[in-house]
Amino acid sequence: MENNNRLSEIIRTLRGENGCAWDKEQTAQSMWRCLAEEVYELRDAIVENDQTDILEELGDVLFQLIFIIEIFNEKKAFDLARVVAQVAQKMIRRHPHVYEDAVVSSKKELDHQWETIKAQEKSGREKADESVLDRVPKGMPSLLRALKVSKCVVKQGFDWDDTNQVLKTVREELDEFEAALASGSRDDAMIEFGDILFTLVNVARFAGFHPETALAASTAKFEGRYRVMEKKLKQHHLELNQLPRKKIDQLWDEAKRNYDK
Repeated sequence: MENNNRLSEIIRTLRGENGCAWDKEQTAQSMWRCLAEEVYELRDAIVENDQTDILEELGDVLFQLIFIIEIFNEKKAFDLARVVAQVAQKMIRRHPHVYEDAVVSSKKELDHQWETIKAQEKSGREKADESVLDRVPKGMPSLLRALKVSKCVVKQGFDWDDTNQVLKTVREELDEFEAALASGSRDDAMIEFGDILFTLVNVARFAGFHPETALAASTAKFEGRYRVMEKKLKQHHLELNQLPRKKIDQLWDEAKRNYDK
């Protein structure tokens, strides 16, 4: 905790009388946006498996978190020690098979134990959730939130039976999207397109991988191939928007072959 206390002291200095104007004006609302940006930078470092960047980005994320805690500490709401104590108690409470004598023999039992303990914790709150979906943060990125919503209802028993059923739904949603496009209604097309994305999130869930990870990998692959094509264009002093479709397709196919190697 010594290093964390040092960060707290630095933040107090930055927000103090002789500190930095920018740091002084920050609020919890403004700092969460900084935190979100740093989390995505950490994500990139982890995906690239760059340990130097991971070390740096972890520090940035930690700094943003402690900054937010210090804002509440200034208001006498809570401090870092209280945050750490609360989450420590929660983690110990949610792992009775480690810290107590509870026994779990399967992942299903482990998940059930976790959800049961969470439900017990919620029952002690002043305001009970009206829906299992009330605990899904509204500010999450849409792709992540779609998966979170799906997992919530699945735990209640609302799900497809197998992957084939989900894929069948995807095909149905594609047909509905095409019909909406043909109708000329932009709003209907938008909703049907959203239905396709939501259903594909569940395809990923059934297949056993995270849709965000899949999309990130696919986007990275596209970027890599496009950069190869860009390099080729520069070598031959060509402008992409001045080329015929056939030539563009040839360059793209070549870029895919070269990038995959």
